[in-house]
Amino acid sequence: MTGPGGREQGWGSAVTAMERVPVREPARHSPFVDVVADPSTDEVWFPSRPGQAGAARRTVVSVLRRWNLPALCYAGELLVSELVGNAVRHAGARHFALRMARRRGWVRVEVRDPSRALPCLVPLVRELDERGRGLFLVHTLADRWGVDLLPDGKTTWFELRAPL
Repeated sequence: MTGPGGREQGWGSAVTAMERVPVREPARHSPFVDVVADPSTDEVWFPSRPGQAGAARRTVVSVLRRWNLPALCYAGELLVSELVGNAVRHAGARHFALRMARRRGWVRVEVRDPSRALPCLVPLVRELDERGRGLFLVHTLADRWGVDLLPDGKTTWFELRAPL
């Protein structure tokens, strides 16, 4: 993705190893459907409803299996669920987007929403806490994670090391 001033955001120079497809908003006339799409070739849009975390999980697992990375399925499934949960609960938008990319030794999963409000990592999560666990899990299980602010929202992402 290209940010202000023409600078690429997210993967920086590593993006040249993989083509990024321009962002497209979902068509107004076509309904969202709960099918497995391919977020490795284009953004996949989902309606902002709690049940869509399951669709996002299935999509991530499907792509990881296609890439022959079954060892990453559990972490990818759990972490994308947390990012989608944050987007659905806190972004206040009608939809969010999912994208995945792979480069040598890494897999990246991105969830984009139209809110520019930054997610908050709670520094100390206790056993009985009901809130604040999402980003704590992402912080603990992902090899890297972060947020890229965009002119029209943000992309929250995580990366997992992938076998070569």
